[in-house]
Amino acid sequence: MVFAKDKRIFIKTGSTDMRKQINGLALLAQEAMPEPPLSGAYFVFCGKTHRIIKVLYWDSTGFCLWIKRLEKESFPWPGPNEDICEITRQQLRLALRGIDVFAEHRRLEYSSVA
Repeated sequence: MVFAKDKRIFIKTGSTDMRKQINGLALLAQEAMPEPPLSGAYFVFCGKTHRIIKVLYWDSTGFCLWIKRLEKESFPWPGPNEDICEITRQQLRLALRGIDVFAEHRRLEYSSVA
């Protein structure tokens, strides 16, 4: 899938019921995301097992729904209490390839070098 350069990408942290289709996901996007579903932004959802990702977007004539299902692995995905909401195209591409772009290195505090 080619993601438009001028569109924002929002993720719903935690798991989403993957039985939801366009209408249910559009409603979730309207309730939980900072932009409305008709803005043209991409809204990304991940299932409980982290094996299915759905991307919902409006293309000016209707909603489009893109689905990717992994057979053996799982997608990296932030938990429900994490406040990551917007990601870049590059971060989404990496996440779709299995690279955990949501984990940060923990900050180490030192008082001296010796």
